Amino acid sequence: MFPRFITKSIHAYLDYPVALGLIAMPTLFGLGEAAPLAFWLSVVTGVAALVLTILTDHHLGIVRVLPYSLHLLVDGLVGVAFVAAPIVLGFAGLDFWYYMFLGLTVLAVVSMHKAEPGASPA
Repeated sequence: MFPRFITKSIHAYLDYPVALGLIAMPTLFGLGEAAPLAFWLSVVTGVAALVLTILTDHHLGIVRVLPYSLHLLVDGLVGVAFVAAPIVLGFAGLDFWYYMFLGLTVLAVVSMHKAEPGASPA
């Protein structure tokens, strides 16, 4: 079992750089040379993650209409999708490892979520 130390506040601070990284890293790493979908999957997910963060009810959310528990659920689903994508879509080389690493990292972060006292479990 993972230690649970990532609070809602820590998670909020991670969200914006992760979203921007998902948008920028495909260009920086040259993803998608063999499979263009490997490039666009990250970019589109990054844009969606940015919108999700802006709409999430945490201290760095701008509009704050989506519950944090939904945000965590979506993050978990993205982690699963990123682990599955390179296998299902036949990514190879850097494309494969990029998604495998990010997917496993997202799943680890979500699993290390520390519920706040009085908050309903995510």
